[in-house]
Amino acid sequence: MYSNGKNTAHSGEGRLVGNIVNFVIFFALFAAGIYTLGYWTLEVAWWPTLVSFALMFLAFAIPMHLMGRAEKAEDLVAAANAHQN
Repeated sequence: MYSNGKNTAHSGEGRLVGNIVNFVIFFALFAAGIYTLGYWTLEVAWWPTLVSFALMFLAFAIPMHLMGRAEKAEDLVAAANAHQN
Protein backbone atom coordinates (compact mmCIF):
# COMPACT_ATOMS: atom_id res chain seq x y z
CA MET A 1 0.00 0.00 0.00
CA TYR A 2 1.25 3.46 -0.80
CA SER A 3 0.62 6.64 1.16
CA ASN A 4 1.96 9.98 -0.07
CA GLY A 5 4.21 8.17 -2.52
CA LYS A 6 5.85 6.06 0.20
CA ASN A 7 5.52 2.31 0.63
CA THR A 8 3.83 1.52 3.96
CA ALA A 9 4.15 -1.91 5.54
CA HIS A 10 1.17 -4.09 6.34
CA SER A 11 0.08 -3.66 9.96
CA GLY A 12 0.34 -7.37 10.80
CA GLU A 13 3.61 -8.02 9.04
CA GLY A 14 6.11 -10.02 11.06
CA ARG A 15 3.73 -10.91 13.90
CA LEU A 16 2.65 -14.43 12.94
CA VAL A 17 4.41 -16.29 15.77
CA GLY A 18 3.17 -13.85 18.41
CA ASN A 19 -0.38 -14.08 17.07
CA ILE A 20 -0.27 -17.88 17.14
CA VAL A 21 1.10 -17.93 20.70
CA ASN A 22 -1.58 -15.49 21.87
CA PHE A 23 -4.28 -17.52 20.15
CA VAL A 24 -3.12 -20.74 21.83
CA ILE A 25 -2.98 -19.11 25.28
CA PHE A 26 -6.39 -17.49 25.11
CA PHE A 27 -8.03 -20.47 23.44
CA ALA A 28 -6.68 -22.63 26.28
CA LEU A 29 -8.28 -20.23 28.78
CA PHE A 30 -11.58 -20.47 26.93
CA ALA A 31 -11.38 -24.27 26.67
CA ALA A 32 -10.57 -24.52 30.40
CA GLY A 33 -13.66 -22.42 31.12
CA ILE A 34 -15.80 -24.83 29.14
CA TYR A 35 -14.10 -27.82 30.80
CA THR A 36 -14.93 -26.54 34.29
CA LEU A 37 -18.63 -26.67 33.43
CA GLY A 38 -18.28 -30.45 33.44
CA TYR A 39 -18.07 -30.28 37.24
CA TRP A 40 -21.41 -28.46 37.48
CA THR A 41 -24.08 -30.28 39.51
CA LEU A 42 -27.14 -29.12 41.39
CA GLU A 43 -25.31 -29.59 44.70
CA VAL A 44 -22.17 -27.73 43.61
CA ALA A 45 -23.22 -25.10 41.12
CA TRP A 46 -21.53 -21.90 42.29
CA TRP A 47 -17.82 -22.72 42.06
CA PRO A 48 -17.73 -24.28 38.58
CA THR A 49 -19.95 -21.49 37.28
CA LEU A 50 -17.83 -18.71 38.79
CA VAL A 51 -14.55 -20.29 37.66
CA SER A 52 -15.93 -20.88 34.18
CA PHE A 53 -17.22 -17.32 33.92
CA ALA A 54 -13.89 -15.90 35.13
CA LEU A 55 -11.81 -17.96 32.66
CA MET A 56 -14.05 -17.17 29.71
CA PHE A 57 -14.16 -13.49 30.66
CA LEU A 58 -10.36 -13.35 30.75
CA ALA A 59 -10.14 -15.19 27.43
CA PHE A 60 -12.20 -12.45 25.77
CA ALA A 61 -11.40 -9.32 27.83
CA ILE A 62 -7.60 -9.47 27.77
CA PRO A 63 -7.22 -9.62 23.98
CA MET A 64 -10.07 -7.21 23.36
CA HIS A 65 -9.13 -4.48 25.84
CA LEU A 66 -5.48 -4.77 26.75
CA MET A 67 -3.84 -6.09 23.61
CA GLY A 68 -6.04 -4.08 21.27
CA ARG A 69 -5.04 -0.73 22.77
CA ALA A 70 -2.06 -0.41 20.43
CA GLU A 71 -4.50 0.05 17.56
CA LYS A 72 -6.26 3.15 18.88
CA ALA A 73 -7.12 5.74 16.29
CA GLU A 74 -5.13 8.40 18.17
CA ASP A 75 -2.02 6.23 18.11
CA LEU A 76 -2.43 5.50 14.42
CA VAL A 77 -2.85 9.19 13.59
CA ALA A 78 0.14 10.18 15.74
CA ALA A 79 2.30 7.49 14.15
CA ALA A 80 1.26 8.56 10.64
CA ASN A 81 2.00 12.21 11.41
CA ALA A 82 5.38 11.37 12.94
CA HIS A 83 6.24 9.21 9.95
CA GLN A 84 5.49 12.03 7.52
CA ASN A 85 7.80 14.51 9.28
